[in-house]
Amino acid sequence: MNNTKYIFVTGGVISSLGKGIMAASIGKLLQARDYKVTIQKFDPYINVDPGTLSPYEHGECYVTVDGCETDLDIGHYERFLNVPMTRANNVTTGKIYQSVIDKERRGDYLGKTVQVVPHITDEIKRNIKILGTKNQFDFVITEIGGTVGDIESLPFIESVRQLRWELGKNCICVHLTYVPYIAAAQEMKTKPTQHSVKQLQELGIQPDILVLRTERELPSDVLRKVSQFCNVDESAVVQSIDVPTIYEAPLMMQRQKLDETILQKLNLPVSETPDLKVWKEFVFRVKDAKESVRIGLVGKYVKLPDAYKSINESLFQAATYSDRKLDLVLIHSEKIDQDNIAEKLAGFDGIVIAPAFGQRGSEGKITAIRYARENDIPAFGICFGMQCMAIEFARNVLEYENANSTENDPKTPYNVIDLMEGQKDITNMGGTMRLGIYDCELEKDSLAYKAYHQNFIQERHRHRFELNNEYRPVLENAGLRCVGRNPETDLVEVIELPSKKWFLGVQFHPEYNSTVVKPHPLFLSFIKAAIDYKLKK
Repeated sequence: MNNTKYIFVTGGVISSLGKGIMAASIGKLLQARDYKVTIQKFDPYINVDPGTLSPYEHGECYVTVDGCETDLDIGHYERFLNVPMTRANNVTTGKIYQSVIDKERRGDYLGKTVQVVPHITDEIKRNIKILGTKNQFDFVITEIGGTVGDIESLPFIESVRQLRWELGKNCICVHLTYVPYIAAAQEMKTKPTQHSVKQLQELGIQPDILVLRTERELPSDVLRKVSQFCNVDESAVVQSIDVPTIYEAPLMMQRQKLDETILQKLNLPVSETPDLKVWKEFVFRVKDAKESVRIGLVGKYVKLPDAYKSINESLFQAATYSDRKLDLVLIHSEKIDQDNIAEKLAGFDGIVIAPAFGQRGSEGKITAIRYARENDIPAFGICFGMQCMAIEFARNVLEYENANSTENDPKTPYNVIDLMEGQKDITNMGGTMRLGIYDCELEKDSLAYKAYHQNFIQERHRHRFELNNEYRPVLENAGLRCVGRNPETDLVEVIELPSKKWFLGVQFHPEYNSTVVKPHPLFLSFIKAAIDYKLKK
């Protein structure tokens, strides 16, 4: 295709409508038609990236292959498209302003007054178009974070307005709104949608397509009313009804011919509808699964499940491919102790020890690991979860009292986990961890090797602390094998206990590499072990 086409996805009425899922669904449908597609998100907050944001504030911080800390929606994009994203796929207001200020300091603006228009908007437009110009994508889908009308989103909306004129017929806007059902009146109310579209029009943008989020099916007269009042073709008004799984969203949009409407509005040929066979088979398995597998996720951010979004989805994908429903229970690690651990972990087929930073909740994780190890329950430690596995083993098998990570106890006599050498002179918190993809070599007789079926792997990381190699010989002599190492730094990446059914920890984040069409081998192996454990119980 000669010219890159740009699709902007905006939202109105309320937040959390699912713009990210809608952007990913559109991308999936266009990708199924053999177009080269990418998706990016523009977030209106001033943080440079989500790396310094608490999961309670923003949910999971997702890490790209090139080591950028991004919004959790980037994870949705990867899980739907099965294509790695980069730092260009997530841009915040902070990044935009930082870039403009750096240019001003260098004298790039030749002494001119730097203003929101044109300097900030020009930088936003440059970032929007960079994926299309450098990577030659057929479609660049851009999700604008926040809700139309938010003060902080105005520069992004203005940039979209300008691009609508500059790109002409190579650009369309998809606007996602909400149609509430008023139970007392037993009516669907379209007025919020009308106001949202009017607000967008006042900012200079006429949406080409409307997606109406709703809890129940909208009758044709409601769709017709929205079309008339919002100046949108009736064929371009579609509804997004709540579905049991987010992975059904592309199929729901395809049934309403959203992809065909997009192609028509961009003056592109509409070929035969793709069958999406693999995707449909996955959704069928989700619906067809009768038995369940019960997994306990031990972490400290249980009030906000999005803090572990990629782990949740990876477990869900693995369970689905094992023809099981995932029964996932989040267990607050701060509320675990020796007196209640048996009650807290009763009835689970497998335990995941979640990643995190800091002392809070770490003792509960260590207690949970000990119970899983002593009772031979399948256990999977991720990042700090792996570090807790090493600490627990040092304390209760090697009898190194007060063994710990120097992150939690700088004066520990047994620093089994210690700050990485390259991190000791770093003071800034943002974007300075060991981030992105790194190599790992697995020992061929290990559980990890059996899962991957290869000895060389690459996985994404986000950490500052590591297993202290001074303790590796004594740990291995006692039975805790270090079966995965980085060939360049000798950093321990994977540990496991061969004496147990399935007891494995990884320093990296395998959840970032699990997608719908390619579930991660470690999660598949873990879920299989959990199912076997359940059957033997």
